[in-house]
Amino acid sequence: MQPLLVAYAGLVLLNLLGVGLHQEPLEWLAKPLLAPVLALHLWRLTHRGHPLALAALAFATAGDVALLLPGAGAFAAGTACFLGTQVCYVAAFVRQGAAASLRARPLVCMGCLAVWAAANAVLLPHLGSLAWAVAPYSAALVTMAATASVMGTRAAWGGAVFVSSDLLVGLGAAGAEFPGRPVLVMATYAVAQFLLVDAFVHARAAQEGENPAVGAPRTLAEP
Repeated sequence: MQPLLVAYAGLVLLNLLGVGLHQEPLEWLAKPLLAPVLALHLWRLTHRGHPLALAALAFATAGDVALLLPGAGAFAAGTACFLGTQVCYVAAFVRQGAAASLRARPLVCMGCLAVWAAANAVLLPHLGSLAWAVAPYSAALVTMAATASVMGTRAAWGGAVFVSSDLLVGLGAAGAEFPGRPVLVMATYAVAQFLLVDAFVHARAAQEGENPAVGAPRTLAEP
């Protein structure tokens, strides 16, 4: 396994322990490093191959830090940062041909629109002053999930899991708390970001005929 992915797994575990045990120092130690480690992994294997994905991870880093802070203002700032994340991901997927792919699959668009409308109908009345930030963000999030499938199964799952993670965030913001929700938020978020980054890594490797595990050209003996 790539050393940076081992580091990422360790940071995820540390962060989950911090969340589950209510140890803020562990969260502050681990969470701000999650997206940067994935960005280093992506850059190491693709260099400048996916600048929009790197930008998405930069926005995610800022959002992760903002959401560690208390208060509605910090939540709104974090949401704005993650709006940048989703816009960058969408732009990256559109560059890969997502618009044409979705035109050929209108049912996917309709399904994503239905999910967005249903979630907003349930959550927005309970979000008060945060509704203005959540509504546009959720639209960008669902758009990201819809367009992600152009990059293959990994990205499609990454987009779907990202939606699930942020739906859990929305439930908490709306007051619908339940045991284990914060841990589930971070676990699904970590999985979603890894799947999306892994999709970009494999896409670049496929374009250049490389083995994504080592970033080197394949030999004739490899499958």
